[in-house]
Amino acid sequence: MIDYAECAGLGVATIYEAAGREGLVDVPLHQLVARSRAAGPARTVRCGQDDNLMVHAAIERIRPGEIVVLTMPEPRAVALVGDLLATQMIAAGAAGLLVDAAVRDADELATMVLPVWAHWICVRGAAKKIVGALDVPVVVGGTAIAPGDLVVLDADGACAIAQARVPEVIDAARRRFATEAANRERYARGERSFDINGLRGVLTAGGA
Repeated sequence: MIDYAECAGLGVATIYEAAGREGLVDVPLHQLVARSRAAGPARTVRCGQDDNLMVHAAIERIRPGEIVVLTMPEPRAVALVGDLLATQMIAAGAAGLLVDAAVRDADELATMVLPVWAHWICVRGAAKKIVGALDVPVVVGGTAIAPGDLVVLDADGACAIAQARVPEVIDAARRRFATEAANRERYARGERSFDINGLRGVLTAGGA
């Protein structure tokens, strides 16, 4: 059983490093709710270009704890979500929202309990005419995200881990987290990462 609260606590940087630096969602993201964190299985939505019909259709499929991932064929600054759709996602139990497009009603979204990360903030409206696809593999920031994959989001951005890799990555992330906590105490006592990580030898060898 995956502890998604633990995954959120471990954070994007630790999960990403533990995964061998795989899974980075490599786009700049606006974190609408300050200091928020979220993690959960992906509920994927592929909208038509500049159209949010499928966002409305996806609401009834959302299950508690899921991260809703919204995409279009070409990422563009078109608002797929505002506060009304976010309100419905909250009622459905979504744990977070990742939008590879724009959102609007930013002030309202910032006060809501649904953590939101968006590629853009823009009022440009979407149509509601094009049939896209629900629960299909999508690509965000160069990373493939399939339904059910682990998505982790915080102030550093986002990463996604394929379902099959989640147990091993979480184990590695726990070990990394523990190591960093121990090193943090050593640094606070005055020890240096230069020595703890063996970097002095690298510098010496490079200058030889």
